[in-house]
Amino acid sequence: MTPHQTTIDADLRDIADSMADEARRYLTTVTEVAAGSAPDAALPLLLLAVSDILAAGARLGATTDVVPVERFEPDVGPDADVEPLRANLANVFDGIDEYAEVVDPLLGVDVERSIVSGDLVGIAGALSQGLRHYENAHVLEALWWWQFSYLSDWGERASSVLRTLQAILAHLRLDVEDDVAAEAEYDALQP
Repeated sequence: MTPHQTTIDADLRDIADSMADEARRYLTTVTEVAAGSAPDAALPLLLLAVSDILAAGARLGATTDVVPVERFEPDVGPDADVEPLRANLANVFDGIDEYAEVVDPLLGVDVERSIVSGDLVGIAGALSQGLRHYENAHVLEALWWWQFSYLSDWGERASSVLRTLQAILAHLRLDVEDDVAAEAEYDALQP
């Protein structure tokens, strides 16, 4: 093995370790929000969690294609049951769960309906699958899975849901009655 290959391997290991940490943090945050442990902080916590996982995903997207030695994905057992998580998040977002999303901004302006809770859980499922590979010492397969699923699915979902979470937060904080806004503006202009 050449020194360059060792550096690349070390770099990939660093990316995998970092991605595993971010995946765990995302899964913990989404699970805690779904459990209702901090209802007043749910939106800010999710905004941070999705932003952080998108930053980790961007690192995957900027990395040259990861190709595992074996051309198949090792079986890491049955997929986790995410339905209780989805149902709990749907309760958190009751009344504001649906949003409009542009299907592919490069190909047209087609819009479809999407679900915040469904997107958050879809991201969790993809991250969890990669994490299972990682925890079974299949680091290259974990990286391949995270990179592939980032580019094909969860990166786009995370981008859309991040914008939606930010919009929800903005509406909650900025949508006020005209007389309240006028009074605050008047107070702000007084010496």
